[in-house]
Amino acid sequence: MDRLVFTSNATIKEQATARQVLVNDLANVSTVGFKSSYDVALQSVKVEGPGFDSRYQAQAVARDQIRLTPGAVMATGRPMDIALADQAVLTVQAPNGDLAFTRRGDLKVNPQGQLENGSGHLVLGNGGPIAVPPGMQISINPDGTVYAKDPAQPPTAPSVLIDQLRLRDATDVKLARRQDGLFKVDGQADGVDIAVGQGQPRLIPQALEGSNVSAIEAMTRLIDHSRSFETQIRVIKEMKSLDESGASMMKTA
Repeated sequence: MDRLVFTSNATIKEQATARQVLVNDLANVSTVGFKSSYDVALQSVKVEGPGFDSRYQAQAVARDQIRLTPGAVMATGRPMDIALADQAVLTVQAPNGDLAFTRRGDLKVNPQGQLENGSGHLVLGNGGPIAVPPGMQISINPDGTVYAKDPAQPPTAPSVLIDQLRLRDATDVKLARRQDGLFKVDGQADGVDIAVGQGQPRLIPQALEGSNVSAIEAMTRLIDHSRSFETQIRVIKEMKSLDESGASMMKTA
């Protein structure tokens, strides 16, 4: 009975990681450009100890690899909003200064005159963070080129190229989630760049990409985890009851 209680308790512990992933996905259903992770994988681990040499139990293995399935694209009409197309990612500067990647494209100009996204991460261009001249109107083309125009000039005046968004194609690259929520190359140190391939990453101007998390699917799986948790607790309580009944029968009169 003790071994059965141990197995049930181990199951509850191993499912905790998967529940955390689901809760995090649900919390980011409405986050712009959020990408879910692959499910927690299970592997069989041999249990050492007395008894037959055939005891195995499942052990959770966290695989926080990014699922780049596109989310719903929403047209906003805002010149500084972009939605990354296909498997493209946007290069930004992480809070610690490292190079990192994201799919969040709600861009704006901060008080220092630099381009950043809705999370406050500086957007990188060819020479570092992109600086925007004061008072200029910004427009972004599908190839990632950033143009600025003085609103005081006539409408026919040409726009001026100020920089190029550092876009990367992650089609053949596995991405993992950093501690700050940004992406990095899986298996590599933080700050490693993605090699430039033959394909040209593209974006959709004046649009935003929604989260790729299905709220209904995530809620259904979370309910399934809750029922599994209740089942394991019921097993532990039943074993406790059987153990108490056995102890009572062994008592001498």
